[in-house]
Amino acid sequence: MVNLNSQDDKKSLHFLEQIIEQDLVSNSKVLTRFPPEPNGYLHIGHAKSICLNFGLAQKYGGECNLRFDDTNPTKEEVEYVDSIKEDVQWLGFQWARELYASDYFEQLYEWAVLFIKKGLAYVCHMTAQEVSDSRGTPTVPGKESPYRNRSVDENLMLFTRMKNGEFQEGECMLRAKIDMASPNMHMRDPIMYRIRYAHHHRTGNDWCIYPMYDFAHGQSDFIEGITHSFCTLEFEVHRPLYEWFLEYIAEPGQAVPKQREFARLNLNYTVMSKRKLLQLVEEKHVNGWDDPRMPTISGLRRRGYTAESIRTFANKVGVSKRENVIDVALLEHCVREDLNSTSARVMAVTDPLKIILTNYPENTTETVYGIINPENPNSEKRAIPFSRELYIERADFMEDAPKKFFRLAPGREVRLKNAYIIMCNEVIKNENGEIIELHCSYDPLSKSGSGTEEAQRKVKATLHWVSIADAVQTEIRLYDRLFTVENPLNTNEQEDFLSYLNPESLQIATAYIEPSIQNAQIGDRFQFERIGYFCVDKDSTTEKLVFNKTVGLRDTWAKVQNK
Repeated sequence: MVNLNSQDDKKSLHFLEQIIEQDLVSNSKVLTRFPPEPNGYLHIGHAKSICLNFGLAQKYGGECNLRFDDTNPTKEEVEYVDSIKEDVQWLGFQWARELYASDYFEQLYEWAVLFIKKGLAYVCHMTAQEVSDSRGTPTVPGKESPYRNRSVDENLMLFTRMKNGEFQEGECMLRAKIDMASPNMHMRDPIMYRIRYAHHHRTGNDWCIYPMYDFAHGQSDFIEGITHSFCTLEFEVHRPLYEWFLEYIAEPGQAVPKQREFARLNLNYTVMSKRKLLQLVEEKHVNGWDDPRMPTISGLRRRGYTAESIRTFANKVGVSKRENVIDVALLEHCVREDLNSTSARVMAVTDPLKIILTNYPENTTETVYGIINPENPNSEKRAIPFSRELYIERADFMEDAPKKFFRLAPGREVRLKNAYIIMCNEVIKNENGEIIELHCSYDPLSKSGSGTEEAQRKVKATLHWVSIADAVQTEIRLYDRLFTVENPLNTNEQEDFLSYLNPESLQIATAYIEPSIQNAQIGDRFQFERIGYFCVDKDSTTEKLVFNKTVGLRDTWAKVQNK
Protein backbone atom coordinates (compact mmCIF):
# COMPACT_ATOMS: atom_id res chain seq x y z
CA MET A 1 0.00 0.00 0.00
CA VAL A 2 1.27 3.48 -0.89
CA ASN A 3 2.17 5.66 2.07
CA LEU A 4 2.21 9.32 1.14
CA ASN A 5 2.32 10.64 4.68
CA SER A 6 5.15 8.85 6.45
CA GLN A 7 6.54 12.22 7.55
CA ASP A 8 3.23 13.90 8.38
CA ASP A 9 3.72 13.50 12.11
CA LYS A 10 6.67 15.90 11.72
CA LYS A 11 4.73 18.47 9.70
CA SER A 12 1.81 20.76 10.38
CA LEU A 13 -1.52 19.54 9.06
CA HIS A 14 -2.98 21.17 5.96
CA PHE A 15 -6.50 22.56 6.18
CA LEU A 16 -8.26 19.45 4.82
CA GLU A 17 -6.49 17.26 7.39
CA GLN A 18 -7.58 19.70 10.09
CA ILE A 19 -11.19 19.37 8.91
CA ILE A 20 -11.00 15.57 9.02
CA GLU A 21 -9.42 15.51 12.46
CA GLN A 22 -12.10 17.81 13.82
CA ASP A 23 -14.80 15.61 12.29
CA LEU A 24 -13.23 12.43 13.70
CA VAL A 25 -14.21 13.60 17.17
CA SER A 26 -17.84 12.77 16.34
CA ASN A 27 -17.40 10.42 13.39
CA SER A 28 -14.89 7.60 13.42
CA LYS A 29 -15.19 6.81 9.70
CA VAL A 30 -13.54 8.54 6.76
CA LEU A 31 -14.90 7.71 3.31
CA THR A 32 -13.74 9.75 0.32
CA ARG A 33 -14.19 9.32 -3.40
CA PHE A 34 -12.44 10.16 -6.65
CA PRO A 35 -15.24 11.04 -9.13
CA PRO A 36 -13.91 11.54 -12.69
CA GLU A 37 -16.14 11.98 -15.70
CA PRO A 38 -15.12 9.38 -18.32
CA ASN A 39 -14.92 11.92 -21.14
CA GLY A 40 -11.15 11.91 -21.60
CA TYR A 41 -7.88 10.66 -20.16
CA LEU A 42 -6.72 11.78 -16.73
CA HIS A 43 -3.96 14.40 -16.52
CA ILE A 44 -1.42 15.46 -13.92
CA GLY A 45 -4.04 17.68 -12.24
CA HIS A 46 -6.20 14.61 -11.63
CA ALA A 47 -3.14 12.87 -10.19
CA LYS A 48 -3.07 15.46 -7.41
CA SER A 49 -6.75 14.78 -6.64
CA ILE A 50 -6.17 11.01 -6.75
CA CYS A 51 -3.26 11.26 -4.34
CA LEU A 52 -5.26 13.55 -2.06
CA ASN A 53 -8.47 11.52 -1.87
CA PHE A 54 -6.83 8.10 -1.66
CA GLY A 55 -4.01 9.40 0.53
CA LEU A 56 -6.29 11.01 3.11
CA ALA A 57 -8.50 7.93 3.29
CA GLN A 58 -5.41 5.80 3.80
CA LYS A 59 -3.92 8.10 6.43
CA TYR A 60 -7.06 8.06 8.55
CA GLY A 61 -7.82 4.36 8.17
CA GLY A 62 -10.74 4.92 5.83
CA GLU A 63 -11.65 4.02 2.27
CA CYS A 64 -11.88 5.74 -1.09
CA ASN A 65 -14.36 4.89 -3.83
CA LEU A 66 -13.78 5.30 -7.55
CA ARG A 67 -17.02 6.70 -8.90
CA PHE A 68 -17.54 7.59 -12.53
CA ASP A 69 -19.67 10.68 -13.11
CA ASP A 70 -21.26 9.22 -16.24
CA THR A 71 -24.26 11.50 -16.67
CA ASN A 72 -23.51 12.79 -20.20
CA PRO A 73 -23.66 9.90 -22.69
CA THR A 74 -22.69 12.09 -25.66
CA LYS A 75 -19.11 12.50 -24.41
CA GLU A 76 -18.38 9.38 -22.36
CA GLU A 77 -16.80 6.14 -23.56
CA VAL A 78 -15.70 2.79 -22.15
CA GLU A 79 -12.18 3.56 -23.42
CA TYR A 80 -11.99 6.43 -20.95
CA VAL A 81 -13.34 4.30 -18.10
CA ASP A 82 -10.67 1.68 -18.71
CA SER A 83 -7.88 4.25 -18.98
CA ILE A 84 -8.92 5.91 -15.72
CA LYS A 85 -8.87 2.61 -13.84
CA GLU A 86 -5.46 1.80 -15.27
CA ASP A 87 -4.09 5.20 -14.26
CA VAL A 88 -5.37 5.02 -10.68
CA GLN A 89 -3.90 1.56 -10.17
CA TRP A 90 -0.63 2.51 -11.84
CA LEU A 91 -0.29 5.39 -9.39
CA GLY A 92 -0.41 2.78 -6.63
CA PHE A 93 -3.97 3.02 -5.34
CA GLN A 94 -6.89 0.61 -5.12
CA TRP A 95 -10.46 1.76 -4.65
CA ALA A 96 -12.81 0.26 -2.10
CA ARG A 97 -15.69 0.13 -4.58
CA GLU A 98 -16.03 0.84 -8.28
CA LEU A 99 -19.25 2.81 -8.72
CA TYR A 100 -21.07 4.85 -11.35
CA ALA A 101 -23.50 7.75 -11.11
CA SER A 102 -25.57 5.75 -13.58
CA ASP A 103 -26.02 3.16 -10.80
CA TYR A 104 -28.29 5.74 -9.18
CA PHE A 105 -30.39 6.91 -12.13
CA GLU A 106 -33.57 5.38 -10.76
CA GLN A 107 -33.02 6.86 -7.30
CA LEU A 108 -32.13 10.27 -8.75
CA TYR A 109 -35.30 10.22 -10.82
CA GLU A 110 -37.38 9.42 -7.73
CA TRP A 111 -35.75 12.30 -5.87
CA ALA A 112 -36.48 14.61 -8.80
CA VAL A 113 -40.14 13.58 -8.51
CA LEU A 114 -39.92 14.31 -4.77
CA PHE A 115 -38.68 17.83 -5.49
CA ILE A 116 -41.58 18.37 -7.88
CA LYS A 117 -44.07 17.16 -5.27
CA LYS A 118 -42.59 19.55 -2.70
CA GLY A 119 -43.00 22.43 -5.16
CA LEU A 120 -39.24 22.78 -5.50
CA ALA A 121 -38.86 21.83 -9.18
CA TYR A 122 -40.71 22.55 -12.41
CA VAL A 123 -40.59 21.65 -16.09
CA CYS A 124 -39.44 24.62 -18.15
CA HIS A 125 -39.93 24.97 -21.91
CA MET A 126 -37.43 27.80 -22.39
CA THR A 127 -34.48 27.12 -24.63
CA ALA A 128 -31.00 26.80 -23.14
CA GLN A 129 -30.14 30.22 -24.56
CA GLU A 130 -33.28 31.77 -23.10
CA VAL A 131 -32.44 30.30 -19.71
CA SER A 132 -28.93 31.73 -19.92
CA ASP A 133 -30.23 35.14 -20.97
CA SER A 134 -32.77 35.20 -18.13
CA ARG A 135 -30.25 34.54 -15.35
CA GLY A 136 -29.16 38.18 -15.11
CA THR A 137 -25.74 39.09 -13.75
CA PRO A 138 -24.18 38.82 -10.27
CA THR A 139 -25.51 42.33 -9.56
CA VAL A 140 -28.75 42.16 -11.57
CA PRO A 141 -31.50 39.66 -10.54
CA GLY A 142 -32.64 37.12 -13.09
CA LYS A 143 -36.12 36.89 -14.59
CA GLU A 144 -38.44 34.09 -13.59
CA SER A 145 -39.43 31.53 -16.19
CA PRO A 146 -43.01 31.88 -17.44
CA TYR A 147 -43.36 28.16 -16.60
CA ARG A 148 -42.15 28.53 -13.00
CA ASN A 149 -45.59 28.45 -11.37
CA ARG A 150 -47.03 25.40 -13.05
CA SER A 151 -48.96 23.14 -10.75
CA VAL A 152 -47.39 20.09 -9.13
CA ASP A 153 -49.66 17.78 -11.13
CA GLU A 154 -48.77 19.44 -14.43
CA ASN A 155 -45.05 19.23 -13.65
CA LEU A 156 -45.35 15.56 -12.68
CA MET A 157 -47.15 14.84 -15.94
CA LEU A 158 -44.62 16.73 -18.05
CA PHE A 159 -41.63 15.15 -16.29
CA THR A 160 -43.10 11.70 -16.91
CA ARG A 161 -43.49 12.57 -20.58
CA MET A 162 -39.87 13.72 -20.63
CA LYS A 163 -38.82 10.34 -19.23
CA ASN A 164 -40.99 8.53 -21.78
CA GLY A 165 -39.32 10.28 -24.70
CA GLU A 166 -42.25 12.43 -25.79
CA PHE A 167 -40.21 15.62 -26.24
CA GLN A 168 -37.33 16.53 -28.48
CA GLU A 169 -33.88 17.38 -27.20
CA GLY A 170 -33.84 20.97 -25.95
CA GLU A 171 -37.64 21.23 -25.97
CA CYS A 172 -37.86 21.28 -22.19
CA MET A 173 -35.91 20.63 -18.99
CA LEU A 174 -36.45 20.19 -15.27
CA ARG A 175 -35.29 23.13 -13.14
CA ALA A 176 -35.03 23.58 -9.39
CA LYS A 177 -37.17 26.39 -7.98
CA ILE A 178 -34.83 28.34 -5.71
CA ASP A 179 -34.20 32.09 -6.06
CA MET A 180 -33.75 34.04 -9.27
CA ALA A 181 -32.41 36.99 -7.24
CA SER A 182 -29.74 35.00 -5.42
CA PRO A 183 -26.27 36.61 -5.55
CA ASN A 184 -24.99 33.11 -6.34
CA MET A 185 -25.78 32.53 -10.01
CA HIS A 186 -25.83 28.76 -9.47
CA MET A 187 -28.88 29.15 -7.22
CA ARG A 188 -30.97 30.86 -9.88
CA ASP A 189 -33.24 27.95 -10.75
CA PRO A 190 -30.52 25.60 -11.97
CA ILE A 191 -31.24 22.82 -14.44
CA MET A 192 -31.68 19.40 -12.82
CA TYR A 193 -32.49 17.23 -15.88
CA ARG A 194 -32.08 17.63 -19.63
CA ILE A 195 -33.12 15.42 -22.56
CA ARG A 196 -30.43 13.44 -24.40
CA TYR A 197 -31.13 10.81 -27.03
CA ALA A 198 -27.82 9.02 -26.95
CA HIS A 199 -26.61 5.52 -26.18
CA HIS A 200 -25.16 5.28 -22.66
CA HIS A 201 -22.11 3.05 -22.19
CA ARG A 202 -23.79 1.22 -19.27
CA THR A 203 -27.55 1.81 -19.38
CA GLY A 204 -27.89 1.62 -23.14
CA ASN A 205 -31.07 3.31 -24.29
CA ASP A 206 -33.00 2.88 -21.03
CA TRP A 207 -32.95 6.61 -20.34
CA CYS A 208 -33.43 9.69 -22.46
CA ILE A 209 -33.24 12.17 -19.57
CA TYR A 210 -30.02 12.65 -17.65
CA PRO A 211 -29.28 14.50 -14.40
CA MET A 212 -26.95 17.48 -14.40
CA TYR A 213 -23.70 17.28 -12.47
CA ASP A 214 -24.98 19.43 -9.59
CA PHE A 215 -28.00 17.19 -9.07
CA ALA A 216 -26.11 13.92 -9.40
CA HIS A 217 -22.88 14.61 -7.54
CA GLY A 218 -24.02 15.41 -4.03
CA GLN A 219 -26.74 12.77 -4.13
CA SER A 220 -24.22 10.14 -5.24
CA ASP A 221 -22.01 11.14 -2.31
CA PHE A 222 -25.01 10.82 -0.02
CA ILE A 223 -26.02 7.38 -1.31
CA GLU A 224 -22.47 6.06 -0.82
CA GLY A 225 -22.08 7.52 2.65
CA ILE A 226 -19.17 9.74 1.65
CA THR A 227 -17.99 11.73 4.64
CA HIS A 228 -15.73 14.22 2.88
CA SER A 229 -16.28 15.36 -0.69
CA PHE A 230 -13.13 17.19 -1.78
CA CYS A 231 -13.41 19.29 -4.94
CA THR A 232 -11.28 21.88 -6.67
CA LEU A 233 -11.91 25.57 -6.08
CA GLU A 234 -14.17 26.15 -9.08
CA PHE A 235 -16.82 24.10 -7.26
CA GLU A 236 -16.83 26.38 -4.21
CA VAL A 237 -19.70 28.43 -5.66
CA HIS A 238 -21.56 25.15 -6.26
CA ARG A 239 -21.42 24.21 -2.58
CA PRO A 240 -24.65 26.07 -1.55
CA LEU A 241 -26.53 24.15 -4.26
CA TYR A 242 -24.87 20.88 -3.18
CA GLU A 243 -26.12 21.51 0.36
CA TRP A 244 -29.55 22.76 -0.77
CA PHE A 245 -30.36 19.51 -2.60
CA LEU A 246 -29.19 17.38 0.34
CA GLU A 247 -31.26 19.43 2.78
CA TYR A 248 -34.46 18.19 1.14
CA ILE A 249 -33.33 14.60 0.68
CA ALA A 250 -31.76 13.69 4.03
CA GLU A 251 -33.93 12.83 7.00
CA PRO A 252 -33.64 15.12 10.06
CA GLY A 253 -30.43 14.33 11.91
CA GLN A 254 -29.11 12.13 9.10
CA ALA A 255 -25.42 12.59 8.29
CA VAL A 256 -24.66 14.26 4.98
CA PRO A 257 -21.36 14.61 3.11
CA LYS A 258 -19.23 17.68 3.67
CA GLN A 259 -17.93 19.36 0.52
CA ARG A 260 -14.71 21.33 0.82
CA GLU A 261 -12.52 22.80 -1.90
CA PHE A 262 -8.80 22.99 -2.61
CA ALA A 263 -6.73 24.66 -5.31
CA ARG A 264 -6.42 22.71 -8.53
CA LEU A 265 -3.04 21.96 -10.03
CA ASN A 266 -1.94 24.29 -12.83
CA LEU A 267 1.32 23.55 -14.65
CA ASN A 268 3.14 25.96 -16.92
CA TYR A 269 3.85 25.27 -20.60
CA THR A 270 0.76 23.08 -20.94
CA VAL A 271 -3.04 23.07 -20.79
CA MET A 272 -5.22 21.17 -18.34
CA SER A 273 -8.60 21.57 -20.00
CA LYS A 274 -9.97 18.22 -21.17
CA ARG A 275 -11.67 20.03 -24.02
CA LYS A 276 -8.39 21.54 -25.17
CA LEU A 277 -6.55 18.24 -24.74
CA LEU A 278 -9.25 16.50 -26.78
CA GLN A 279 -8.79 19.15 -29.48
CA LEU A 280 -5.07 18.45 -29.58
CA VAL A 281 -5.80 14.75 -30.05
CA GLU A 282 -8.64 15.02 -32.55
CA GLU A 283 -6.81 17.57 -34.72
CA LYS A 284 -3.68 15.40 -34.56
CA HIS A 285 -1.39 18.03 -33.10
CA VAL A 286 -0.21 15.16 -30.90
CA ASN A 287 -0.16 11.40 -31.45
CA GLY A 288 -3.01 10.40 -29.15
CA TRP A 289 -3.86 10.83 -25.48
CA ASP A 290 -0.68 9.05 -24.42
CA ASP A 291 1.64 11.18 -26.53
CA PRO A 292 4.64 11.78 -24.23
CA ARG A 293 4.24 15.55 -24.71
CA MET A 294 0.77 15.45 -23.18
CA PRO A 295 0.20 16.16 -19.46
CA THR A 296 -1.96 13.04 -19.23
CA ILE A 297 -0.97 10.34 -16.76
CA SER A 298 -0.72 7.88 -19.63
CA GLY A 299 1.48 10.32 -21.56
CA LEU A 300 3.77 10.84 -18.59
CA ARG A 301 3.93 7.07 -18.03
CA ARG A 302 4.87 6.49 -21.68
CA ARG A 303 7.50 9.20 -21.47
CA GLY A 304 9.14 7.37 -18.58
CA TYR A 305 7.76 9.09 -15.49
CA THR A 306 7.35 6.80 -12.50
CA ALA A 307 4.33 6.56 -10.24
CA GLU A 308 6.59 7.33 -7.29
CA SER A 309 7.80 10.56 -8.90
CA ILE A 310 4.24 11.76 -9.57
CA ARG A 311 3.14 10.96 -6.02
CA THR A 312 6.19 12.83 -4.71
CA PHE A 313 5.33 15.77 -6.95
CA ALA A 314 1.74 15.86 -5.68
CA ASN A 315 3.04 15.78 -2.11
CA LYS A 316 5.52 18.61 -2.72
CA VAL A 317 2.88 20.78 -4.39
CA GLY A 318 0.77 20.38 -1.26
CA VAL A 319 -2.79 21.45 -0.56
CA SER A 320 -3.84 25.10 -0.48
CA LYS A 321 -6.84 27.36 -0.95
CA ARG A 322 -5.13 29.65 -3.44
CA GLU A 323 -4.72 29.01 -7.16
CA ASN A 324 -1.16 29.16 -8.46
CA VAL A 325 0.91 27.86 -11.36
CA ILE A 326 3.52 25.21 -10.65
CA ASP A 327 6.81 25.24 -12.52
CA VAL A 328 7.15 22.09 -14.62
CA ALA A 329 10.79 22.05 -13.45
CA LEU A 330 9.54 20.75 -10.09
CA LEU A 331 7.89 17.78 -11.80
CA GLU A 332 11.10 17.12 -13.70
CA HIS A 333 13.10 17.37 -10.48
CA CYS A 334 10.90 14.70 -8.87
CA VAL A 335 11.29 12.20 -11.70
CA ARG A 336 15.00 12.94 -12.04
CA GLU A 337 15.57 12.17 -8.36
CA ASP A 338 13.62 8.91 -8.57
CA LEU A 339 15.24 7.74 -11.80
CA ASN A 340 18.71 8.59 -10.50
CA SER A 341 18.26 6.05 -7.73
CA THR A 342 16.52 3.35 -9.77
CA SER A 343 17.58 3.40 -13.41
CA ALA A 344 20.34 1.34 -14.99
CA ARG A 345 23.22 3.21 -16.62
CA VAL A 346 24.23 2.70 -20.23
CA MET A 347 26.38 4.60 -22.68
CA ALA A 348 24.72 5.96 -25.80
CA VAL A 349 26.01 8.20 -28.58
CA THR A 350 23.45 10.38 -30.34
CA ASP A 351 25.64 12.38 -32.76
CA PRO A 352 28.49 10.00 -33.57
CA LEU A 353 32.06 10.83 -34.48
CA LYS A 354 34.19 7.82 -35.36
CA ILE A 355 37.56 7.32 -33.69
CA ILE A 356 40.14 4.68 -34.57
CA LEU A 357 42.67 3.61 -31.96
CA THR A 358 45.60 3.13 -34.30
CA ASN A 359 47.74 1.27 -31.74
CA TYR A 360 44.96 -1.06 -30.61
CA PRO A 361 45.06 -4.62 -32.03
CA GLU A 362 42.86 -5.18 -35.06
CA ASN A 363 40.01 -7.71 -34.97
CA THR A 364 40.14 -7.68 -31.18
CA THR A 365 37.37 -7.06 -28.68
CA GLU A 366 37.81 -6.99 -24.94
CA THR A 367 35.37 -6.49 -22.09
CA VAL A 368 35.38 -3.58 -19.68
CA TYR A 369 32.91 -3.20 -16.85
CA GLY A 370 30.60 -0.46 -15.64
CA ILE A 371 28.38 -0.30 -12.59
CA ILE A 372 24.71 -0.75 -13.46
CA ASN A 373 23.62 1.84 -10.89
CA PRO A 374 26.27 3.60 -8.77
CA GLU A 375 23.55 4.93 -6.45
CA ASN A 376 22.92 1.37 -5.31
CA PRO A 377 25.76 0.04 -3.11
CA ASN A 378 24.76 -3.51 -4.04
CA SER A 379 24.61 -2.87 -7.75
CA GLU A 380 26.15 -5.44 -10.06
CA LYS A 381 28.41 -4.62 -12.99
CA ARG A 382 27.57 -4.78 -16.68
CA ALA A 383 29.90 -6.01 -19.40
CA ILE A 384 30.78 -3.50 -22.14
CA PRO A 385 32.63 -4.50 -25.32
CA PHE A 386 35.64 -2.36 -26.24
CA SER A 387 37.36 -2.42 -29.63
CA ARG A 388 39.60 -0.53 -32.01
CA GLU A 389 36.80 1.49 -33.65
CA LEU A 390 34.51 3.55 -31.43
CA TYR A 391 31.93 6.30 -31.55
CA ILE A 392 32.07 9.37 -29.31
CA GLU A 393 29.76 12.37 -29.31
CA ARG A 394 30.71 14.87 -31.99
CA ALA A 395 30.27 17.68 -29.42
CA ASP A 396 33.06 16.11 -27.33
CA PHE A 397 35.70 17.06 -29.93
CA MET A 398 36.96 20.43 -31.15
CA GLU A 399 39.77 20.86 -33.63
CA ASP A 400 40.55 24.40 -32.51
CA ALA A 401 39.63 24.10 -28.87
CA PRO A 402 39.55 27.15 -26.59
CA LYS A 403 41.48 27.07 -23.35
CA LYS A 404 38.50 26.07 -21.21
CA PHE A 405 37.40 23.23 -23.50
CA PHE A 406 38.63 20.16 -21.63
CA ARG A 407 37.31 17.41 -23.85
CA LEU A 408 39.08 15.81 -26.82
CA ALA A 409 41.23 17.94 -29.12
CA PRO A 410 44.39 17.34 -31.16
CA GLY A 411 47.26 16.46 -28.82
CA ARG A 412 44.98 16.29 -25.80
CA GLU A 413 44.21 13.32 -23.56
CA VAL A 414 40.82 12.24 -22.19
CA ARG A 415 39.60 9.12 -20.49
CA LEU A 416 37.01 6.85 -22.08
CA LYS A 417 34.63 5.95 -19.29
CA ASN A 418 35.35 2.54 -17.74
CA ALA A 419 38.19 2.06 -20.24
CA TYR A 420 41.44 3.77 -21.29
CA ILE A 421 43.05 7.15 -21.63
CA ILE A 422 43.36 8.17 -25.27
CA MET A 423 45.02 10.99 -27.20
CA CYS A 424 43.94 12.50 -30.52
CA ASN A 425 46.78 12.34 -33.03
CA GLU A 426 45.18 13.06 -36.40
CA VAL A 427 41.96 14.57 -37.76
CA ILE A 428 40.60 13.02 -40.97
CA LYS A 429 38.35 15.15 -43.21
CA ASN A 430 36.43 14.59 -46.40
CA GLU A 431 36.73 16.62 -49.60
CA ASN A 432 34.34 19.23 -48.17
CA GLY A 433 36.54 19.80 -45.16
CA GLU A 434 34.17 18.02 -42.80
CA ILE A 435 35.62 15.91 -40.00
CA ILE A 436 34.74 12.24 -40.59
CA GLU A 437 36.99 10.44 -38.12
CA LEU A 438 39.79 10.82 -35.62
CA HIS A 439 42.92 8.74 -35.33
CA CYS A 440 43.86 8.33 -31.70
CA SER A 441 46.24 6.29 -29.59
CA TYR A 442 45.41 4.62 -26.30
CA ASP A 443 47.51 3.99 -23.21
CA PRO A 444 47.27 0.21 -22.57
CA LEU A 445 48.35 0.64 -18.94
CA SER A 446 45.57 3.12 -18.11
CA LYS A 447 42.62 0.73 -18.03
CA SER A 448 40.06 1.77 -15.39
CA GLY A 449 40.12 -0.46 -12.35
CA SER A 450 43.38 -2.17 -13.29
CA GLY A 451 45.18 -0.75 -10.27
CA THR A 452 48.21 0.45 -12.22
CA GLU A 453 49.83 3.81 -11.66
CA GLU A 454 48.75 4.85 -15.15
CA ALA A 455 45.15 3.93 -14.31
CA GLN A 456 45.29 6.45 -11.46
CA ARG A 457 46.54 9.22 -13.71
CA LYS A 458 44.20 12.21 -13.78
CA VAL A 459 42.91 13.80 -16.97
CA LYS A 460 40.45 16.65 -17.18
CA ALA A 461 37.59 14.92 -18.99
CA THR A 462 35.88 11.55 -19.16
CA LEU A 463 33.84 10.77 -22.29
CA HIS A 464 31.19 8.17 -22.99
CA TRP A 465 31.54 5.99 -26.07
CA VAL A 466 30.34 2.81 -27.77
CA SER A 467 32.09 0.11 -29.76
CA ILE A 468 30.95 0.51 -33.36
CA ALA A 469 30.85 -3.21 -34.10
CA ASP A 470 28.76 -3.98 -31.03
CA ALA A 471 26.52 -0.92 -30.74
CA VAL A 472 22.74 -1.29 -31.00
CA GLN A 473 21.24 1.25 -33.39
CA THR A 474 18.01 2.68 -31.99
CA GLU A 475 15.53 5.48 -32.54
CA ILE A 476 15.32 8.16 -29.88
CA ARG A 477 12.54 10.69 -29.51
CA LEU A 478 13.58 13.95 -27.90
CA TYR A 479 10.74 15.88 -26.28
CA ASP A 480 10.50 19.53 -25.33
CA ARG A 481 7.71 21.73 -23.96
CA LEU A 482 4.50 21.33 -25.94
CA PHE A 483 3.99 25.11 -25.95
CA THR A 484 6.43 27.98 -26.37
CA VAL A 485 4.86 30.17 -23.65
CA GLU A 486 4.17 29.47 -19.99
CA ASN A 487 0.42 30.10 -20.20
CA PRO A 488 -0.89 29.35 -23.69
CA LEU A 489 -4.51 30.00 -22.61
CA ASN A 490 -3.99 33.46 -21.12
CA THR A 491 -1.33 35.20 -23.17
CA ASN A 492 -3.25 37.13 -25.79
CA GLU A 493 -7.01 36.95 -26.11
CA GLN A 494 -6.68 37.52 -29.86
CA GLU A 495 -4.48 34.45 -30.26
CA ASP A 496 -5.65 30.85 -30.36
CA PHE A 497 -3.77 28.62 -27.93
CA LEU A 498 -2.72 26.42 -30.84
CA SER A 499 -0.64 29.29 -32.21
CA TYR A 500 1.75 28.71 -29.30
CA LEU A 501 2.45 25.07 -30.10
CA ASN A 502 6.15 24.36 -30.10
CA PRO A 503 7.17 23.12 -33.58
CA GLU A 504 10.27 21.55 -32.03
CA SER A 505 8.47 19.71 -29.24
CA LEU A 506 9.44 16.39 -30.86
CA GLN A 507 12.68 15.61 -32.65
CA ILE A 508 13.60 12.12 -33.81
CA ALA A 509 17.21 11.00 -33.98
CA THR A 510 19.36 7.87 -34.08
CA ALA A 511 21.40 6.65 -31.13
CA TYR A 512 24.06 3.96 -30.90
CA ILE A 513 23.90 2.23 -27.53
CA GLU A 514 26.01 -0.37 -25.77
CA PRO A 515 24.58 -3.89 -26.24
CA SER A 516 23.51 -4.35 -22.62
CA ILE A 517 20.15 -2.79 -23.63
CA GLN A 518 19.38 -5.12 -26.54
CA ASN A 519 16.91 -7.19 -24.48
CA ALA A 520 15.19 -4.17 -22.92
CA GLN A 521 11.42 -4.39 -22.56
CA ILE A 522 8.75 -1.75 -23.13
CA GLY A 523 8.69 0.59 -20.15
CA ASP A 524 12.27 -0.11 -19.02
CA ARG A 525 14.08 3.04 -17.93
CA PHE A 526 17.75 3.92 -18.33
CA GLN A 527 20.14 6.75 -17.75
CA PHE A 528 22.11 7.44 -20.90
CA GLU A 529 25.27 8.64 -19.21
CA ARG A 530 25.98 12.35 -19.64
CA ILE A 531 22.77 12.75 -21.69
CA GLY A 532 19.60 12.07 -19.70
CA TYR A 533 16.94 9.53 -18.76
CA PHE A 534 15.18 7.46 -21.38
CA CYS A 535 12.36 4.92 -21.49
CA VAL A 536 11.64 2.12 -23.99
CA ASP A 537 8.57 3.13 -25.99
CA LYS A 538 5.68 0.85 -26.93
CA ASP A 539 6.52 1.36 -30.62
CA SER A 540 9.63 -0.78 -30.12
CA THR A 541 9.92 -4.09 -31.97
CA THR A 542 12.30 -7.02 -31.78
CA GLU A 543 14.15 -5.49 -34.73
CA LYS A 544 14.27 -1.90 -33.50
CA LEU A 545 14.20 -0.31 -30.07
CA VAL A 546 12.59 3.12 -29.67
CA PHE A 547 13.47 5.32 -26.69
CA ASN A 548 11.64 8.36 -25.34
CA LYS A 549 13.64 11.00 -23.53
CA THR A 550 12.06 11.49 -20.12
CA VAL A 551 14.20 14.32 -18.80
CA GLY A 552 17.74 15.61 -19.06
CA LEU A 553 20.39 15.35 -16.38
CA ARG A 554 20.47 19.05 -15.51
CA ASP A 555 18.20 19.93 -12.60
CA THR A 556 17.07 23.53 -13.04
CA TRP A 557 14.63 23.27 -10.14
CA ALA A 558 17.35 22.24 -7.67
CA LYS A 559 19.42 25.22 -8.79
CA VAL A 560 16.49 27.57 -8.18
CA GLN A 561 15.92 26.08 -4.72
CA ASN A 562 19.58 26.48 -3.78
CA LYS A 563 19.86 30.15 -4.71
